Amino acid sequence: MNPRRSKLFWSIVILLGLAGGGWAALRAWSAPATPQYATTPAVIGDVEDTVLATGVIQALTQVNVGAQVSGQLKNLHVALGDRVTQGQVVAEIDSLPQQNALRNAEASLAVARAKKQAFQASLKQAQLNYTRQKRLHDQDAGSRQDLEAAEAALNTLRADIVAQDAQILQAEVAVDTARLNLDYTRITSPIDGVVVAVVTKQGQTVNANQQAPTLIKVAQLDTLSIKAEISEADVIRVKAGQAVYFTVLGEPGKRRRAVLREVEPAPASIQNEDSVTSSAAASSTSAIYYNGRFDVPNEDGKLRISMTAQVYIVLDEAKGVVTVPSSALHESGPRASVRVLGDDGQVREREVKVGLNNRVAAQIIEGLEAGEQVVLGETGAGQAPTGRSPRRGPTMRL
Repeated sequence: MNPRRSKLFWSIVILLGLAGGGWAALRAWSAPATPQYATTPAVIGDVEDTVLATGVIQALTQVNVGAQVSGQLKNLHVALGDRVTQGQVVAEIDSLPQQNALRNAEASLAVARAKKQAFQASLKQAQLNYTRQKRLHDQDAGSRQDLEAAEAALNTLRADIVAQDAQILQAEVAVDTARLNLDYTRITSPIDGVVVAVVTKQGQTVNANQQAPTLIKVAQLDTLSIKAEISEADVIRVKAGQAVYFTVLGEPGKRRRAVLREVEPAPASIQNEDSVTSSAAASSTSAIYYNGRFDVPNEDGKLRISMTAQVYIVLDEAKGVVTVPSSALHESGPRASVRVLGDDGQVREREVKVGLNNRVAAQIIEGLEAGEQVVLGETGAGQAPTGRSPRRGPTMRL
């Protein structure tokens, strides 16, 4: 074969090869791609329907310990964080003015009692004088004027003694008041608890004439109370006795459980409202929240006053049931359907009965077994469908 024919031959071969490859690529590109699916297995898990609320931790009992008398705070026997018992002396106010007041009251009482004794002695004398004047008058040996004067003197002394008894009673009350004020200079804790605040420092002068000044604050921290704000949209489904659990920012993974004690019938804002008109105006401009309260033990002492709590009020729950993501359901209500990927790679629609559905996870009562692959959606061509072996799923909640 001459060179020209050889060159022409190979050119034709190359062109035919390129044409064939292009035709095969075009057919491969235009052929429909096999659909691929994103799946997840139905798993055994827990489903909860909950109401979410924001709570604030408070002391179950908190008392402002104040002074009922004025004076200088002479001694403060406790510090912040100290544990105190009921009746324990926590502070002392300079008691010299109260001691002097008590001495004056006792002296006034002694004077009043001495006056009564004097009146009683005079009464005895007046009684004798009246008896003598009456005998003389009966014997026509004395004048009626003298008899009447003796009788008037006797009655006057009797009235003086009655008045003096009232003065003695007033003096006794004054002594009791002075003694009580002296006792008030020794300030005691009214409850068992922990000193959570020291308001007044030792050496300061307190004035109790207008209102009792607070010296310290004592709270019981062994059991705490949580006030949870429940929105008006959710409060209609909440009632006392329902189970609750909560977490705090420092331990977001630890659940502490309790029981809802009460749901207040009116929002907290009602305390600041003067009329129905202001109530309507407030409700139209701001969100309405109702306080739900429950108590929780605090044996480890980790919970503190004013901590923020993420509160979950459990309306309903199902434990150890077959669950799928709520997004896998194609219809709402007790009867719905899911798409299931079979072992042969085919997707089939299947009707299921749905139980509890919290819009994150749904309980499947019948129609699906744990481990079956539920289709969540389609993926791009060439991507393998996801699949995992059955496992016990975590609790899913709102």
